[in-house]
Amino acid sequence: QVQLVESGGGLVQTGGSLRLSCAASGKIFGINAMAWYRQAPGKERELVADISSGGSTNYADSVKGRFTITRDNTKNTVYLQMNSLTPEDTAVYYCNANVRPTIGSFFYSYWGQGTQVTVSS
Repeated sequence: QVQLVESGGGLVQTGGSLRLSCAASGKIFGINAMAWYRQAPGKERELVADISSGGSTNYADSVKGRFTITRDNTKNTVYLQMNSLTPEDTAVYYCNANVRPTIGSFFYSYWGQGTQVTVSS
């Protein structure tokens, strides 16, 4: 089994910053892409940013220049640094990772439980 545990969410004022972390643990041979998604009330879950095992990144247009995704492969951890937050960033943020549990197995997609980010105006 693989577990993804997120931390770092909370309440912040407009213009503030937060740093989310997501640590993967359990039966892990390797991790391919890791990503952050978010889901606001009444909206569909959307991709915020992703990062390949080699460090290539991709961002949603709405967060480019404000958010930075990084990862530490030695810790199986992905981070999301969020700056210049606005109320439109309010959502539950979910971590996702494509994990190979054992050598020769397929990659499987795993999700964290989500962490709430609330930005007040």
